[in-house]
Amino acid sequence: MVASNAGESGRTTVRKASDREVVVTRTFDAPARLVFEAWTRPELFRQWWLPKSIGLVLLSLDQDVRVGGTYRLVFDLGDSKTMAFFGKYIEVVPPSRLSWTNEESDDGAVTTVTFEEKDNQTHLTFSELYPTKEALDRNIGSTEGLPEQFAQLDALIPTLG
Repeated sequence: MVASNAGESGRTTVRKASDREVVVTRTFDAPARLVFEAWTRPELFRQWWLPKSIGLVLLSLDQDVRVGGTYRLVFDLGDSKTMAFFGKYIEVVPPSRLSWTNEESDDGAVTTVTFEEKDNQTHLTFSELYPTKEALDRNIGSTEGLPEQFAQLDALIPTLG
């Protein structure tokens, strides 16, 4: 599986790195500190994380971005139903690395995001490592929204200055 978002000049790529890992990459025209802030400041994160095309509403977002800190996102599914994603941060190295657990199911991946800056651009690598091949197979669609999410992040970054 290798995919690219051609509408974004091919800058977002999605590939299955192994039978347990999916890797998404994207280059942003901004320094790593700004891209990192957009991932770690709740008021910024909520502006870009949810793909607009899916029509979900983010009811709440709690982020305590520090090693051992937790996060929780709650979405409105309609008909008084909600869905939550939650876990804890296991690595926080500003502005170069974030890693967290996904604890909403036994299939939860460990997600790691790296921010590598070169010539005022940030090469971002987003990796989800699942506990088993079967867990990845059950969750393979989890990264489908990332090209749209990253395009939304790309649009937000120039406003951060």
